[in-house]
Amino acid sequence: MNNMIRKIIFNFLFCFFLFPAFSQTEQWSMVIGGRDGLYGLDQLGRTNRLWSGGEVLKIIPPNRGSPWFIMSDAGIFASVDLRNWESRNQGLPLKTIKVFQNGNTSLLNIVQQIKDFEIDPQNSENMVLAIKDAVFLSRNGGRTWENIGMPNYRTNGIKAVAVTTLDGILTVFSSHNIYGIYYITPGRAGAVWTELSTGLEVLESTNNPDEIADIAIWIPEQGRPEIFASQTFRRRLYHLDWDAKRFNLIWSGPQGFGTIDSLTPVGNNAAAVLRFIQDGNIMEFPFSRLNASSSLALGQRQDIINRINAIPQNISPNSIAIPEGGGFTSLNELWLLSEPGNRSRFPADTIGINLEGIYLPVNHAMDRFSLAPYMDLIRNRELNMVVIDMKDDYGRLRFTPQNPALDGWGRVFRPIDLEDFLKTMKDAGIYTVARIVVFKDPEIANKDGRRYSVWDRQNNIPWEGYQDNERTRTYDERWVDPYAEDVWEYIALLSEELCLRGFDEIQFDYIRFPTDGVNLADAHYRWRNPGMDMDSAILSFLRHVRPRIQAPISVDIYGANGWYRTGARTGQEVELFTPWIDIICPMYYPSHFEQHFLAQNPAEMRPYRIYYHGTLRNHTIARGRAIIRPWAQSFYLNVSYDRQYYGLDYVRHQLDGVRDAGNGGLTYWNNLGRYDEVPIP
Repeated sequence: MNNMIRKIIFNFLFCFFLFPAFSQTEQWSMVIGGRDGLYGLDQLGRTNRLWSGGEVLKIIPPNRGSPWFIMSDAGIFASVDLRNWESRNQGLPLKTIKVFQNGNTSLLNIVQQIKDFEIDPQNSENMVLAIKDAVFLSRNGGRTWENIGMPNYRTNGIKAVAVTTLDGILTVFSSHNIYGIYYITPGRAGAVWTELSTGLEVLESTNNPDEIADIAIWIPEQGRPEIFASQTFRRRLYHLDWDAKRFNLIWSGPQGFGTIDSLTPVGNNAAAVLRFIQDGNIMEFPFSRLNASSSLALGQRQDIINRINAIPQNISPNSIAIPEGGGFTSLNELWLLSEPGNRSRFPADTIGINLEGIYLPVNHAMDRFSLAPYMDLIRNRELNMVVIDMKDDYGRLRFTPQNPALDGWGRVFRPIDLEDFLKTMKDAGIYTVARIVVFKDPEIANKDGRRYSVWDRQNNIPWEGYQDNERTRTYDERWVDPYAEDVWEYIALLSEELCLRGFDEIQFDYIRFPTDGVNLADAHYRWRNPGMDMDSAILSFLRHVRPRIQAPISVDIYGANGWYRTGARTGQEVELFTPWIDIICPMYYPSHFEQHFLAQNPAEMRPYRIYYHGTLRNHTIARGRAIIRPWAQSFYLNVSYDRQYYGLDYVRHQLDGVRDAGNGGLTYWNNLGRYDEVPIP
């Protein structure tokens, strides 16, 4: 073979193997990450599925010879041609899901939910990703990963990560939903996570920075890499002064709730910009104006929004990569560009949108005479929903089941005439919600030799939460094991029947682990399989019951789990819930937060602040995939704030906050059924 032929073959192989991503993707005018895979959109507007292994949340296009990468709900995958994909999940932790079907149990191992994934813009072999409670680093293009821990937070809740080389030292950044930004220099002796939150705006009445949505790194033509950050719940954009270890505000929008996410540096010269999504728009900040006033007007990219709007609706896009300047640029969190609307699996006229109602104690619904005052209340207050116990806090069934498969399970206690009750509600145009208390259940905990009970490992008896070590005061905390698949099936059977009997919605309360008691550390879960955690139990339960329930599902969660991106102590991870449920009902009771929380002047507006911002925050954490219908506090608790402010305005401010946030609805809670403070229209 002569030298000329060798040279031709060498050049062909060099181009083919070094630049396959570009040669194979010229046909696509856009690459789209959607709910059920990755798609290519050609010049004629036709789509072709390029990967079908799960939901694609983020796309990282080729850079400096790297392949394409996607972040999906099945982990990280790489491809040089957008056709053949390689898993890059070696060393990442797995979550074990228990599958219970036809009486048989099997285990499914999936990659832990990845919160963020980034590549070093200077060296594509360096990568970093985060799960809820750990950061992982790869130095070989994602082929293997090492756990570099997380800052010493008291809860899980990592949101964003980034990696680059600063002054010759590999540096990793991480943000936590409560405690701000930290950095570490892995590989250096004695490296520890160090706080880097100076300059970031704090959440009012606290000492903690409000959540950081994203961290981005820009590589200029000359000089050190530049680091930027934005906040999830307020319109703030920051630039890091690395020498001073301080973030400086470079742009701020109007006061009030707003989101800046998906920070994307584009270009490396004087015309480079930081592109991002902000309050339904795609905006650009020119790097040439870094030292300008924060009143700088941002540029808007309506042309990109128009291209996104042209994506076929069946794809439900999360992320895109579009050709630009000889390469590709990407954006994620595309749900921020659209109004929430009805994202449920059910038609808009059958799901609980814009519903306002009450919790109706069963004892007040035994007959039409006892029910009459509540029908008057609903009519006079212009309400349109009731939530009623069908399985209560004591594990008792408040209706008589017809399904023989439920025989021998829960104890029927003073059941209502279900058909008469539902007919009364339907005739009045009232939406009906069946409340099912899931894992707090003394009845099932005592069943079959207490085989389903949470166990006390210290005393070898069923666990029960106590308020003091002498066990003289009990919380009445008796629970079934959330890992027990027989319990899941019991709840599924109950829910199926209640749907068939005519309820509009099934609501799960106490869909969590026990959180109270000085002996909480003694609680042992005998049905837990290796590899399972709290999230696994809740997720396995929801995966089991969802196909069986032909109605919207709502879940009640702690207020803190709706306010912050964390499922700490409970297993209530909102981001894991949303594929399986339709409505989230956070309990934002002002009495249950720390009494100084959001109590700045005017202090009487505290309930409004909690419900307005809480509803918007929970909607954002859920990525707009669930209706947010909070529980409203229509009861007095003997705490310092309630002693000063509880009354008619206290409750009305909650209603106003929810309505101003978009009015996904709310439900007034009073355990005794006393609703004197429910606002009159």
